[in-house]
Amino acid sequence: MPSDVPDFDCQLPYQVAVFARRIGAAGELDRAAFLLLDQLAADGPANVKTLAAALGVDSSTVTRQAAPLLRERLLSRVPYPADRRSVRLALTPAGAGRLARERDRRRRLIAELTADWTPEERTVFCALLERFNDGLRNRR
Repeated sequence: MPSDVPDFDCQLPYQVAVFARRIGAAGELDRAAFLLLDQLAADGPANVKTLAAALGVDSSTVTRQAAPLLRERLLSRVPYPADRRSVRLALTPAGAGRLARERDRRRRLIAELTADWTPEERTVFCALLERFNDGLRNRR
């Protein structure tokens, strides 16, 4: 490989890390909060164990990530219908509003960053990123 061509094995991990840091830093919600709220918006109320499995983290991580969202009233604890002693986490109207604003902000940012891309480039980028993320998800 010519010396002026970046080494894929070094560049891809670096570029992924830079992307994750920059997209998260540009938002109102950090990455963990965004993913937790997004999961609850997609699937509805869930217990910590279910959320942990869906997000690919352990239960203590979900508990830690949920704590500030509960304090900010973006999440609430709701009783589990089959067992009133158990609770699930649910998105509140305030949480849904914050998530909607964050989704919109991220869409605008991505539209701005890819404004000079062709539709085909956007499609290929999205497909490759989805494939990359599926590989990570399937690795669990």
